[in-house]
Amino acid sequence: MTKERERKTVLVLGGTGKTGRRIVERLQGSGVPVRAGSRSAAEPFDWADRATWAPVLQGVGSVYVSYYPDLAVPGAPETVGAFTELAVTSGVSRLVLLSGRGEDEAGASERLVQSAGVEWTILRSSWFSQNFSEDYLLEPVLGGEVVLPVGNVPEPFVDVDDIAEVAVAALTEDGHAGQVYELTGPRLLTFAEAIAEISTATGRRIDFVQVPPDDYAAALTAEGTPPGVVELLMYLFTTVLDGRNSHLGDGVQRALGRPPRDFADYATDTAATGVWDKGQTS
Repeated sequence: MTKERERKTVLVLGGTGKTGRRIVERLQGSGVPVRAGSRSAAEPFDWADRATWAPVLQGVGSVYVSYYPDLAVPGAPETVGAFTELAVTSGVSRLVLLSGRGEDEAGASERLVQSAGVEWTILRSSWFSQNFSEDYLLEPVLGGEVVLPVGNVPEPFVDVDDIAEVAVAALTEDGHAGQVYELTGPRLLTFAEAIAEISTATGRRIDFVQVPPDDYAAALTAEGTPPGVVELLMYLFTTVLDGRNSHLGDGVQRALGRPPRDFADYATDTAATGVWDKGQTS
């Protein structure tokens, strides 16, 4: 990292999320000036409120761009493009974008970042292993039954800690500019196989149940899930998980010089924390 870059702050958007908080922790541990961009921060950042953008960009040299809720939602490219333009005019010289692997809609945002005129790195990530232990699927795992509208489609689940390490490298080191890193785990597993490995790690029965997509959408709607969230989840389960991602990427190896973390190690280590113990609440 150059001396000029050392002096400038790294802005981590989604700084309290799965990837963002891990990146913030690693940067802080390395003594890198870092600012967590979130709605709850002292200087709040909100994708939906453009008035919050300029203040958090002051003195920033590099930005980790994590768009909420997903780059596939309508309007995402316009918002990411506007933020990218403001970031560059504010003096940002490096952008690292978290993108979705197999999400055609995310391509528009990727291209906007790539054409911004500054250094860029794209982190194109597969399904997070931590979705089973941090919010989204935690309660079903605790309840002993994970019901999803996905069948026997293999997915190369990626560990969020690997994503964070690659992001930190791209934000602070040379040699990652202009790279598109396909971030996956080292092997393919179906959701049923992933749940079976979690069951083994916890030592208790956890069932996987496949349901038709329409039934799943109806159940989400009945639970009061907002229509936009239902639409996004159905897109992820029926389009992104149609087999297009059923192959391994080499992004972790290329970026870090080591193999990605295996799902079994994730399951074992997570089980040891007690988060999956029956009776635990989210």
